Amino acid sequence: MKNDSVNWFEIPVVEMPRAAAFYEAVLATKLKREDFQGTSMAVLQAEGVSGALVTMPHRKPSKDGALLYLNTDGQLDAVLARVVKAGGAVVMPRTEIGPQGAIAVMLDTEGNEVGLHQEAP
Repeated sequence: MKNDSVNWFEIPVVEMPRAAAFYEAVLATKLKREDFQGTSMAVLQAEGVSGALVTMPHRKPSKDGALLYLNTDGQLDAVLARVVKAGGAVVMPRTEIGPQGAIAVMLDTEGNEVGLHQEAP
């Protein structure tokens, strides 16, 4: 099914090297670093909806804003096990949500609360 509601997201960060290292460790992936019109970015590569870590003076990390859920592709427990080791914190542990799978919420190294989702098998 095509997703017409979301096509890009940005997670604000203060220190790009620290933030990129955190997300690479937690998600066990490589982010594509680039400069887009003067904005430092680390892009989370994915099919369909994608996004990036960004450093922008008018955007600040926050745990109080919108809650974005990243797809853990069936690896929620493994991702959660890497959060603290990478310098973050688990704010809400794995929580089953019925036929939709399971979710959790982490606090990244920049101060953002970010959700994690795993579809049910």
